[in-house]
Amino acid sequence: MNSSDKIYTLPQLQEKLQVWRAQGQKIVFTNGCFDLLHLGHVDYLEKARQLGDKLVLGLNTDASISRIKGPSRPLQDEMSRARVMASLLFVDAVVLFDDNTPLELIKAVQPDILVKGDDYAVEQIVGHEVVMAKGGEVKTVPLVKGYSTTNIVKKIENQLNENR
Repeated sequence: MNSSDKIYTLPQLQEKLQVWRAQGQKIVFTNGCFDLLHLGHVDYLEKARQLGDKLVLGLNTDASISRIKGPSRPLQDEMSRARVMASLLFVDAVVLFDDNTPLELIKAVQPDILVKGDDYAVEQIVGHEVVMAKGGEVKTVPLVKGYSTTNIVKKIENQLNENR
């Protein structure tokens, strides 16, 4: 299997979800920008996948990241980010979404478990009402402190400024 085989359109993902559910698989969902993959991401996604059988990752499009984080982001284009994320053995599916939040995607996926980092309270997690209303779970996993794409970008910028 190639990593690109794990990148789905929403209709393709919905077909795959039907197969997984028919097999009794528990679906875990998380989302994010994942602009520069770092240890914090790997640890978080690995922990998320351990909560169920299949991990679906909603990935912000370039346009949605620019709206949320500003015109200098993302650093990598959406297909590059999707391939990198799909290459992780504990990520079973990647689907792009263009909204500012993943609410509509969560409604479409209907995961058994919705996961975010422990920098969120459950009631702050977008889509928690949708998942809990159908008897699903909303969980947070501990984040590795000190790792963020924003911090990496700042460190690079500081080093460039020092070398000028």
